[in-house]
Amino acid sequence: MEKYKIGYTTGVFDMFHVGHLNILKNAKERCEHLIVGVSTDELVKSYKHKTPVIPFEERLAIVESIRYVDEVVPQVSMDKFAAWEKYRFNAIFHGDDWRGSDMYNEIERKLKAVGVDMVFLPHTAGISSTMLKDVLQKILEEK
Repeated sequence: MEKYKIGYTTGVFDMFHVGHLNILKNAKERCEHLIVGVSTDELVKSYKHKTPVIPFEERLAIVESIRYVDEVVPQVSMDKFAAWEKYRFNAIFHGDDWRGSDMYNEIERKLKAVGVDMVFLPHTAGISSTMLKDVLQKILEEK
């Protein structure tokens, strides 16, 4: 397995769960320095059309406290090439549930042109922030 100098990954990290932890741990195993972009509330609203349950500053603090993470930055744009221009990472990590999507095929093509590898990591099945929100909603409705 190739070990990269600088790795980069991003996420909302709303309602932090083991799937988030697995991505961060697996990414860190593949790089010396892991930079994690945490999506701002405004960015999430712009593309998901909903507000995260956990506010940005709290999500940032949670991700900062994880031992696999070397640096945390706000993700204010979905433009991964702009992120590369700023942070100069050698690899970008993402869950393999995005592999083959039009959006990530384009990102992979642009980053490959500047020598950055797109590394897809195993998605943790059976857990997501959306699933957790749905379970909580059902519990609230039962009361």
